[in-house]
Amino acid sequence: MGAAHIYNRDHINTDEIIPARYLNTDDEAELAKHCLEDLDADFVNKVQPGDIIVAGEDFGCGSSREHAVWAIRGAKVQTVIAKSFARIFYRNAINGGFYLIESPDALDNISDGDELDIDYKAGLIKNKTAGIDIKFAPLPDFALEIINNGGLLEHIKRGRGSGASCQGSGASCQGSGTSCQGSGTRGQGSGKIDDN
Repeated sequence: MGAAHIYNRDHINTDEIIPARYLNTDDEAELAKHCLEDLDADFVNKVQPGDIIVAGEDFGCGSSREHAVWAIRGAKVQTVIAKSFARIFYRNAINGGFYLIESPDALDNISDGDELDIDYKAGLIKNKTAGIDIKFAPLPDFALEIINNGGLLEHIKRGRGSGASCQGSGASCQGSGTSCQGSGTRGQGSGKIDDN
């Protein structure tokens, strides 16, 4: 369970999440000290481990910096709930092992400070303060597996990359040890992720 931090705005960009002047490190604890600094200077003083950011449309727009996800994760935020996410930010979050929730209804049904309990598998946000439940579409199993493995790199290290798409002509597929057959083609692996 975590407390909601409401930002009732659309288009919160990566420079507001972690300003460019702090991009000289990839240390999450250091980045966390400046998380949302240009949007809410007091955020780092009030956020507690397990808290939740709730925002409007297109959260994480702007640059493709992974530092934005790292700063939020470093601040020990449990998840971000938004009406929608910028595509690159969304993929960076999954690749970095951080769960995001898209919900068009959350912002209208959650107030600042509300206590939230989230069932990620069932796709349910329980607003304990308001006594209401908000449904969302849970991530597909393959994305959840990447997150649960600690991100894409850890997922690949565990040998879960079988059948993954490869970039470039003749590049080796990560994880399965098989090689691609030409530019942009699929690997020769099983094409499915097992549940080991």
